[in-house]
Amino acid sequence: MKQKNIFIAAAALLILAFSGGAFFYKQQQAEAAAQRVKQNMATLVRADAPSFGDANAPVHIVEFFDPACGTCREFYPLVKAMMTANPGKIRLSLRYAPFHAGSDAVVRVLEASRKQGKFEATLEALFARQDDWVINHTANVQLIGPLLAPLGMDLAQLQNDANAPEVTTMIARDLADAKTLNVTMTPEYFVNGKPLPKFGFKELKALVDEALASAK
Repeated sequence: MKQKNIFIAAAALLILAFSGGAFFYKQQQAEAAAQRVKQNMATLVRADAPSFGDANAPVHIVEFFDPACGTCREFYPLVKAMMTANPGKIRLSLRYAPFHAGSDAVVRVLEASRKQGKFEATLEALFARQDDWVINHTANVQLIGPLLAPLGMDLAQLQNDANAPEVTTMIARDLADAKTLNVTMTPEYFVNGKPLPKFGFKELKALVDEALASAK
């Protein structure tokens, strides 16, 4: 019996040691991520990125996203709801991370729609009907035409602008910035330069609430 108790105690100590080590490792990872962002703020915040909200808002969310990403679609209205609940206090900037096959062509269309003042409408139309043009995790730009027709854009101009060299440059830059910041999946959020300690909407909201409280 004594030997059994010793074994149980030893097992418990091992579990505690493992748990403590895992916690310490995660903490180290979080600190390293925060330090990486701090050293590369110029790659996080780009003045020409699509942006919603007051430019002088005290809370700035930067999101690396892919229009073909299902989780990006799910989180988008949740983030917009946070902005609506805190008028003038939250700004959202979007960075392109087209990781899905074929998604870079859709990003081109999104960026081109900005020149016609239709970025938000285009993004929301794409998210609303994402299942129609994302098949087996692959984006098909040929299928988005019918979704854009009701938005009243000049589609010939849209196609021309989508193929502009500056759009190619912007996508390449955003992907390079994502790599520098160790963004490997979408959506990836940063709040006032801080990365999420763990992915999830609860974690995002907590970080936003913390930033809002600090701004009072």
